[in-house]
Amino acid sequence: MTAIKASEPAVLIDIQLGEALAQDLHARLPSAEDLQRWVLAALDPQHSPRQAALHWPAELTIRITDEAESAELNQRYRGRSGPTNILSFPFAPPPGIDLSDPTCAGISALLGDLLICAPLVEREAAEQGKTETAHWAHLVVHGTLHLLGYDHLTAVEAASMEALEIDILGALGFPSPYEVNHDANGERRRI
Repeated sequence: MTAIKASEPAVLIDIQLGEALAQDLHARLPSAEDLQRWVLAALDPQHSPRQAALHWPAELTIRITDEAESAELNQRYRGRSGPTNILSFPFAPPPGIDLSDPTCAGISALLGDLLICAPLVEREAAEQGKTETAHWAHLVVHGTLHLLGYDHLTAVEAASMEALEIDILGALGFPSPYEVNHDANGERRRI
């Protein structure tokens, strides 16, 4: 586990590596600093208006795992078989806890957890003609936006979230993930 704290506004990131994650993948994973930079970009109020409601420091967990763990959690929580590139689990306070209450001042804003399937990220990056770094950045930004309450269940939500992702990734120096986000058959894929 690694905790990262940046200058204000701060984000504390607990990075967990799944036990079954292949050792050869460890050297190809993004650095803790890159993960932090991508999360902070998604939390920047210039890009994400929902960030303004956060308490600081913000806190989240990023668990990097293999396909078996991803598939198990995808089935359990989404009812879908097979691994997925990212799962987002937004934090909800227990009943009766109001984080806006002054007695909760100073408590970290628990955003939630992201679970990212490293082998699938590698494979998708190659299939979609992206660098692995660009795909990792996209998934971390995408997942962080989910933790803030953004979604893509409707066409309107998807267009709004995609525009936000393109803006954030552009500010980070990455191209739009939707310009190259096609599967092997040339079909546009949503993550």
